[in-house]
Amino acid sequence: MVIIFVYMSYKTKHNDIKNELQEPAVAYMAQPVVSFYSLLGNTKSVTVSNDFDIIKLARQGFPKRVLLSLAKKISLNIQELSNILHISERTLQRYDDDAIIKTEYAEKAVELARLYTRGEEVFGSMDKFKSWIKTPSRVFRGEAPVTILDTSAGFDMVFKELGRIEYGIFA
Repeated sequence: MVIIFVYMSYKTKHNDIKNELQEPAVAYMAQPVVSFYSLLGNTKSVTVSNDFDIIKLARQGFPKRVLLSLAKKISLNIQELSNILHISERTLQRYDDDAIIKTEYAEKAVELARLYTRGEEVFGSMDKFKSWIKTPSRVFRGEAPVTILDTSAGFDMVFKELGRIEYGIFA
């Protein structure tokens, strides 16, 4: 998010212009489109240029090849991916590569892409984040963060922990 500080002027009782400011007025500008779209691979049917395009894409569902491409980029095996998506490995394997996977799976894929992109920002490299997310931690009661991504609460916990790490607050 881009923050712009705007300094305010005001007139006193004697029409003197003062350029003093106790607190700056702040204007918030939208952040450019996040780079997590690149983790979702090439989607030929939809051009992804903003968040609404991702919503549209998630609602339509992804081809299986997009999910497998994402899993490969973020170093998840098919078992880990199927646990996160709440789909059996066998069912996932039965889909053709171009078969459209249901909306709920596409939505989880978007969340995974967002999480891994955020992790890369915090850790400075995707490899460091991949190592961290698969390492058991006391913060997650001895579990690796990747194992709790099967729930929305797990995603929230990992995002919050990334925020703490970013600001140097270690539990």
